[in-house]
Parts: sequence; C-alpha cells; structure tokens
Amino acid sequence: MRLATLLVFSLTLAVGSTRGQALSQMETNQTCLGGFAGSFACSSVDLLAYVPKADLGADEASVADIWGWTDPEDGREYALVGLSNGTAFVDITEPTAPDWVAFLPTESFATSWRDIKVYKNHALIVSEASGHGVQVFDLTQLRSIAAKPAIVRATAVYTGISSAHNIAVNEETGFAYAVGSRGGDFLCGTGLHMIDVRTPSQPTLAGCFAHAGTGRLGSGYTHDAQCVVYRGPDSDYSGREICIGANETHISVADVTDKSAPKIVSSATYPTAQYIHQGWLTDDHRYFIQNDELDEIRGIVFQTTTYVWDLLDLDAPFLATTYTGSTTATDHNLYVVNDWAYMANYRAGLQVVDFSDVNNPREVAFFDTYPADNAASTSGAWGVYPFFESGSVVVSGIGEGLFVLKPPFRDVSTGIGEIPESGFSINVFPNPAFDRATVAVSVRDSGRVDVILADMLGREVRRFDSRFDVPGLTRSFNLETHGLAGGRYILHVIGPQSRASQLVTIAR
Repeated sequence: MRLATLLVFSLTLAVGSTRGQALSQMETNQTCLGGFAGSFACSSVDLLAYVPKADLGADEASVADIWGWTDPEDGREYALVGLSNGTAFVDITEPTAPDWVAFLPTESFATSWRDIKVYKNHALIVSEASGHGVQVFDLTQLRSIAAKPAIVRATAVYTGISSAHNIAVNEETGFAYAVGSRGGDFLCGTGLHMIDVRTPSQPTLAGCFAHAGTGRLGSGYTHDAQCVVYRGPDSDYSGREICIGANETHISVADVTDKSAPKIVSSATYPTAQYIHQGWLTDDHRYFIQNDELDEIRGIVFQTTTYVWDLLDLDAPFLATTYTGSTTATDHNLYVVNDWAYMANYRAGLQVVDFSDVNNPREVAFFDTYPADNAASTSGAWGVYPFFESGSVVVSGIGEGLFVLKPPFRDVSTGIGEIPESGFSINVFPNPAFDRATVAVSVRDSGRVDVILADMLGREVRRFDSRFDVPGLTRSFNLETHGLAGGRYILHVIGPQSRASQLVTIAR
C-alpha cells in the first residue's frame, strides 16, 4: 500500500513539473484598487500571489488547512499547505514569487481533512484518514533542498492515534493536543489526546481529557481547541495551562496543567448553537471569538455570525456579543492578532474584523477568494495563517489553491488600520453603518483629496473633496446613507499621487 501510494504521488509531481514551472505563470502582485485585485473582489487587501492547486501537484486533490513557519536561522517564511493527498511546503519569502520546495505524502489514503501546527521547527500533521497518526516533519530539512519540489518523508510518526480532525499546540509548554481522534495505540476518546512533543522526534502520550456532557453525543468530542499558559483577568488561573475547546454544542474550558489529572473548569453554550466549530483568544485572554459552522447553512442566521465570549471569570463564561458580517457566507477558521480577527469564511474568502472594541466590531478589510458567490456553503477558503512578521497572510482555498495576501497593518498605538504605502489612513465608525457614519481620513502629504463612496460595480454614490495643506492632518466627513441599499460599498480616498480604499458596509 505504501509503495503504490508513493508511485501515485511521483506521477502527480511529474505532471505538475511539465507545465513549464507553472508557478511563474500564476496571478501575482495585484494591488487592490477600485474594489478589485486582478480578478478578485477586495477591500484594502493586495494580492501578492495566487497559486492554483494544480501548481502544487494537486490536480485531483483538494486543499485543506494551512499553517506557517519562519526559519529562525535565515528568516525565510514558508506556507505549509494541507492537501487531501499530503502537505506542500511553499517558500513565500519573496511573496510575489512563491517557490514550491517539497511535498510530504500522506501516511494513509487521501481525505479532505488535513491540519498542521508547528513546534520547535517541526510540523505536526494530522488527517481524518485512519492509519495516518501524527506526522512529525523536521522543517529545517527545507534549507538544503536543491531539486524542487522534492518528495520528503516524515521524521517520525506518532501512532498513539489512528486519525484526528485537528491538532493544537502550546508552543510555550511543548504539548500538542490531537482533537477528534480515533483509534491508535492509546484509546483516549475524542476529546483532548495530549502528546508531549518537547522532543519533537520522540512524541509520547501525556494524558487524556474529555469534557462529559459536551459534544453532540455528550462524550466530550472536541472539534478544535486553543491551549495557552493563561495570563487573563481571572487570577485564580494565572500561569495555569488552559485549553478552550470548541466542542460542537459548547465551548469547553479545562485546566490541563497536570496532564495526569486534567480538570473541568466550565462550559457554556447559547440557545441557537448549531456547530461550535473553532475559535481563538484575544491577546489579553479576556475574550474568546468563536465561529459556528452550521448556523448560516441551516438558516438560523442570515449573515455570517461570530460569537464573542467574555472570560472575565473562567468558571462562568458568558456571551458578550455577536458580530454580524457583511455576507451570507459560512464561517470556518479564524485567528486573532492585535485584536484583529483574520477569518477564513469559505465562499467570502478572507475577512479582517477589528474586535478591539468588542461591543462595536467592524470589518476593516476583505479579499474574496471565491468570486462566484458568497452563499452559505462549505467550499471556498478553508484556513488562514496571519502570524508572519512580514505581514503576509496566507489563505487556503479548497478548490482554488494558495493565496498570499497583504492586508492592512494595524498600528497598535493608535488602533488605526494603516496601509503604509498608500499615504493615507482611513477610519469609518460605525461600520457597519445604519443612517450615517463618520469618516476620518489622515493624510501624510498635502494637496487636494477626493473621498468617494462607490458600489461594488464601481458606480459613484457619494463624493467629498477637501484640501489637506498640512501633512499628517486628519479631516472628518459625515457619511449620510439615506437612499442607499444595504450591502457592501468601497470608500476610495484619492490624492495627487496615491490612493487607498476601505470597505464600508451599510446595514438595513
């Protein structure tokens, strides 16, 4: 079985390489102007590169989750792209010229689910295919590959599980948590299968945890999780290792400091929960921002809805607020950096939402990786990795491939999203807007500036103009929305030598 699988992968790679290194033919370096970057709708997100899945040897395969790794020796950045038949390692250090370096075949048969995390320069890879286990791959091997793409082998395989839906890693403690796992050498249930990876090439079982009463069967099934050394507002748990699980029916809070005796802290849910899928803590560990994969599909909500839990008291989480997005798409995976949530929302693609004021979240940028529509469905953007220091963000599209993007940069000192090369910063509040909004524009050069609101077809619906005689000056405009249909609009700020755009959503 192993040999046959290898022959299939070798053939797929050969077909990809006969395309004249098609990576050089992909769509690259498209600035988001007029609501589009190349053929993709956008707001404030530039397209650095789009690599179709066929150019990753995945003609017949689909794309799954994605993660990233930065080589500590030379600072090179890599996208780790999960495919149904294995994992592709793509060097994106030059983001407009991605370089497919290596391919790691699956340990078992092909399946749609593949998830990846990183610890100590090692990728930890799981699949829902039985017999796969946890692949461990030493990423430093990528440094010495000359003939690209190379087929590589796992450094080690942990067989304590047969399959898993996902894997979480606490990089601070050196423990991994396989979730939704089945079978293997150690039967641990489908909750947290805890693995000691402090020596990555020698992973060992550390313990098991299942939060009884959660999950659709009440067995404690965990679909996804984030585990951290807790530094939030609840002093009772300061310095403890806490896991927040997305357990289908509930969020689960567990203290896993002692792997031999993990403890239930609390659980919480809401009346309309359909499938509590995944979430991520804000940087201060105060809030957990969570998605529900089925509420849009089942018509429980009519626009993308995100749930914000207040963890002021870990023993009693409560739902602080919900955020209603600007499309009807289903939400999938999200991660938080500096209080901005980077969301892979299936057919709506990447959406960036500012949660620095949890009572007034606002969408600050988007990039639509699935141009056909924004319907509630499980096709389109699967995952996003927003943690590269360069500011590049990578997104995986199930039927599309790899996107390397450049969203706006958040200046933490001011809370304003900036596009440094544009010469402007734009802040719209509230956003979504109802009857009116305030538009604040800061300009780093002097001269006349036009502020134009256009619909998604590029038609002008509102215009303001002003002269900025002092560099760094901020001007505010009242944007009246009466007479405009609800939906997305693009606010363009156009100066003598530069321009910028900002998404505005009008709610009705």
